[in-house]
Amino acid sequence: MGVLGRSQRKESYKQFKKIQYPLFPVLAFQPFATVHALSFGFGKKEEVKELTKEELVVIEADKIYTANEILKLYDFLIQYKDCQNDEILWRLARAASDKGKLVQNTNEKKACFFEAFEYVKKALELNDNNFASHKWYAILLDYTAEYEGTKKRISNAFHVKEHLKRANELNPKDATSLYSLGYWCFLFADMPWYMRQIASALFASPPTSTYEEALAYFEKAEEADPNFYSMNLLMLGKTYLRLKNHNMALKYLTRAKDQPLNKPDDEKAHKEALELLKSMGVKLKDQQ
Repeated sequence: MGVLGRSQRKESYKQFKKIQYPLFPVLAFQPFATVHALSFGFGKKEEVKELTKEELVVIEADKIYTANEILKLYDFLIQYKDCQNDEILWRLARAASDKGKLVQNTNEKKACFFEAFEYVKKALELNDNNFASHKWYAILLDYTAEYEGTKKRISNAFHVKEHLKRANELNPKDATSLYSLGYWCFLFADMPWYMRQIASALFASPPTSTYEEALAYFEKAEEADPNFYSMNLLMLGKTYLRLKNHNMALKYLTRAKDQPLNKPDDEKAHKEALELLKSMGVKLKDQQ
């Protein structure tokens, strides 16, 4: 075969595009069609990998999650609640948890968190080496304990940190695990006197931490994935306030206030950041 001239190569490339590109819109509207992952090489045919139904479910779930469609994601994943796939189940746990944050009724909220906890427990049983399952198990262990009283929450604290540490070991760059570890540290550094008395009564060595330790985790989370979570920006601001560094507190509270309000946590961070900034005497144009 001879070498093509520039005009011929250009025309051949146009024809290639006409053939290949229409495939992608079709797949977008058929998420459960048979899909092949293709790898192109020079002068040889590479192996073709067929995606499983479970892999397609995960791809579609992540697409919906990225679009911040909380209820749509829950409705999509709930049909797979009896599956034996840990990647699907921890995502369902996250979706049920996000739904719980969205609903206003206290009983419905509680039901969502306990439902989510059952899914992530099953995910962890299926695969003990999935960092996301450990992370969401820890988060939901704490969420559900909030409904069972202060003693229960404190008694669960060691297990919460244990699973967060395991998640961090399995994926050191996961920003949410780092944030959750920071929040755990902040919670016990900021513990009021009556909770310290309860903790001392329950344990010879109750869980303790410092604001400096919390700050280190929040900063690592932000470094791993900048602006990934408005609550991390809020907690950076709150921690710097506790450490009397008002300049840094102002920086992060302002950033938390200015984040897009895509999810309930964003609204919560926005509201609390506004209140803290006002308490610092900051004059704000944005009074949302």
